[in-house]
Amino acid sequence: MATAHEIEHEAIPHGQQAPSCTMVIFGAAGDLTKRLLIPALYNLARTELLPADFALIGVDRLEMSDTAFRQHLDNAVRAFASDKHYSQALDESHWAELLKRISYLQGDFGDALAYGRLREKLAEVRKEQVSSDNVVFYLAVGARFFGGIVDHLGQAGLVTETQAGWRRVVVEKPFGHSVDSARALNAQLRRSLDERQIYRMDHFLGKETVQNIMLMRFANAIFEPLWNRDHIDHIQITVAETVGVESRAGFYEGTGAMRDMVPNHVFQLLALTAMEPPTSFAADAVRSEKTKVLNAVHRVNAASDSVRGQYTVGQRDGKLLRGYREEDGVAATSTTETYVAMKLGVDNWRWSGVPFYLRTGKAMAKRSSEIVIQFKRPPLSLFRDTATEALTPNALVLKLQPDEGAALMFGAKIPGPTISIGQVHMDFHYKDYFQNAPSTGYETLIYDCMIGDATLFQRADNVIAGWQIVQPILDYWANDPAAPLTQYAAGSEGSPEASVLLQSEGRSWKSLL
Repeated sequence: MATAHEIEHEAIPHGQQAPSCTMVIFGAAGDLTKRLLIPALYNLARTELLPADFALIGVDRLEMSDTAFRQHLDNAVRAFASDKHYSQALDESHWAELLKRISYLQGDFGDALAYGRLREKLAEVRKEQVSSDNVVFYLAVGARFFGGIVDHLGQAGLVTETQAGWRRVVVEKPFGHSVDSARALNAQLRRSLDERQIYRMDHFLGKETVQNIMLMRFANAIFEPLWNRDHIDHIQITVAETVGVESRAGFYEGTGAMRDMVPNHVFQLLALTAMEPPTSFAADAVRSEKTKVLNAVHRVNAASDSVRGQYTVGQRDGKLLRGYREEDGVAATSTTETYVAMKLGVDNWRWSGVPFYLRTGKAMAKRSSEIVIQFKRPPLSLFRDTATEALTPNALVLKLQPDEGAALMFGAKIPGPTISIGQVHMDFHYKDYFQNAPSTGYETLIYDCMIGDATLFQRADNVIAGWQIVQPILDYWANDPAAPLTQYAAGSEGSPEASVLLQSEGRSWKSLL
């Protein structure tokens, strides 16, 4: 039989309906499936990008009939469609058509016999509902199950590709817990899969404005000539959340903000912002340039260039907010960080000497994901009689969420007889120019997996490069008793100590408010 290395399956052009396939979701009874995956599949069906002969098999440990599973998903999608952020009523015909193509298989993820039953179920679906052997296996499960499920799929022959059909596996984050565990997981997956069969999911990259970073840079000649150390003073990347740990303490206590957000979400934004122009938008061309950026990041001094924090009791809009240690399931002596800030540099010709400041945290003042490109100040000789601090540097702000768009800030003369300079904001809001289609952020990524486009999925070397940057910081926090854990009030802008990363060089964070 031909191996995965020898078999090539033709990619489908973007915008065309995805090819016939079956999706198998492990963890089908879980929160991710009902809140995000099924609504995303419905949106693909509504826009007629989902295959006409599509089938979905949900796999989980709970005993459930096909009818009960469909009812469970129907309730979830109707709640999703009534959400205030969702602009269109449920399309009953498309939803009913999708719903009848959904079935359920009870099985324990560690039980080899369950994979035999899955093989039989796939054969049944192949005979009755779909016209191909193409299968997407989606691992919507805890990270501890990833390797074992893929091992069982391999042993059961379920991921062996033939000319008649491809087999792809989508792996949710977090991919590993450290650089060593990420390497070990990669090695385990590669026992059963070829690299091009592995789609490492980071749903953040499914957001339109994240993808627009590349387009804004490379499709507009006014930006790219300025995108270097000659014109840019520094770059800030912020991913701030207003929610606390909520019901995820069991996961979060062993993970923390660094592992949860930085090697994936934050570093993907860094890579897209700092990468060199790829030779094309082909998957490997883009992913190779992103990996080069991460490999060029110099080793961070964990003691002086990183800050970790944990939120304490605070308030927002007059409402009292609990501290992290008061959250259900969190130890009273927990040292898990809920906030991370760091300063790093990219050691290449384009970015030499330009600092990148990164921060992410929970229970902060405002939900905001944005990238601030701050340009250098102009020579001040013309403005001797003007307070130099009033000459705010030009900045380009790429707003990723919740208000997607971009803003350009520059100085202009204030009307009057004196030379006074005021700041002007030119704002672009995505919703003002383009109709925002209802989206969970997963539609693009699921569709891309079905058509064989891995551009927005992380490659193994990209994952390892990210872990290599943060591992020394994690080791310092874990092993040095003197490593500080700062505190910040819930509802604030994060740890005050993070300001020191910028203040020593006359800079400051852009306010969230």
